[in-house]
Amino acid sequence: MNQKMTRFGALAAVMTLSAVPALAERPSAGCGSASPASGVYQIADGALTRTYRMHVPAGLDAAKPAPLALIFHGWGGDENEFLADPVVTGEADRLGFILVAPRGAGSEAPDNSYNSWTFDGSATGVGVDGRPVCDGAEGEAKTNYAYPSCGPVGEGVAQNGCSWTQCQTDDVGFVTTLIDEIGKTACVDLDRVFATGGSNGGMFTWGLGQTGQTAMALRAIAPIVGLPHQGDLAPPARPDGLPVLVITGNQDPTVPPGVWEDPGMSTTADTDLYHYTGATGITRAWAEAQGCKTDVAAAPVEFGAEGMDCRSYCAADGSGLPPVLDCRADMEHDYALAKSWPMVLDFFNRQPPR
Repeated sequence: MNQKMTRFGALAAVMTLSAVPALAERPSAGCGSASPASGVYQIADGALTRTYRMHVPAGLDAAKPAPLALIFHGWGGDENEFLADPVVTGEADRLGFILVAPRGAGSEAPDNSYNSWTFDGSATGVGVDGRPVCDGAEGEAKTNYAYPSCGPVGEGVAQNGCSWTQCQTDDVGFVTTLIDEIGKTACVDLDRVFATGGSNGGMFTWGLGQTGQTAMALRAIAPIVGLPHQGDLAPPARPDGLPVLVITGNQDPTVPPGVWEDPGMSTTADTDLYHYTGATGITRAWAEAQGCKTDVAAAPVEFGAEGMDCRSYCAADGSGLPPVLDCRADMEHDYALAKSWPMVLDFFNRQPPR
């Protein structure tokens, strides 16, 4: 499937975004110790040794809890995919966010293939609705992407050739461990831990929000050009809901958002025919979890960069930033970080205390 890491040219955009930091603080164990340096670190994950890159804003007060944004790369990417972009680190410095970008499993033995993040249906090749997540004879993709750690197909975790992510480790469990580790070494506000990512990494953030152990640790998510597999309309696993900003591209052939107000699935238009929930379908489900009405069309919301069309089912009262935002631009399968990244951190920074 064509979700390999790409280089994203900076798009011309000028945004003026308000910064309204949250007031509540729940300091982690690392508060009071010296702040860790920006750099590359390793952490044990069962039998694996995992790598992550951390960015700590210069001059950050080691005694004051800072918000933490976890960033998950796309299929075949690594810990540098986002953090090598000065827009990403510059916005983090401006708003005082610690950034942590881990590397997905896959390139290590036994797979020796693309780093990836595993979520519902991605390793088995079967969605939560019991159907293959791609088209073809008995769910076979045009190319079989199943990792050695998931196969052989039909005998291991991979049930068909639609399987396309690693089976070496539990990625959700790894994220729980990672949050705990970062909190021990850095001064983090545990009420302001966020997750974002692109493509496969963006899809993974939905799974983090739909799983209890990680949903309760997160304040909001922001997937970029990433949607769940078809049929996966599960709400967030928090009783009080979980804010989400989803950014997609109307011209994206790999993870198309679908048509506005169509809750059905969308299908890739490039190499392989993989199926995803449409952006309308999943944002409706998450808006309902916030107590918002979805029997009327999503209302326009003024937010973000020029060229972004943002709408929400939670905008009826017109007060504040809606907790569920569906934003689309006329872009293809790229992150357009000059546009999208300031939106992501602004959305995170403006989440009110619980």
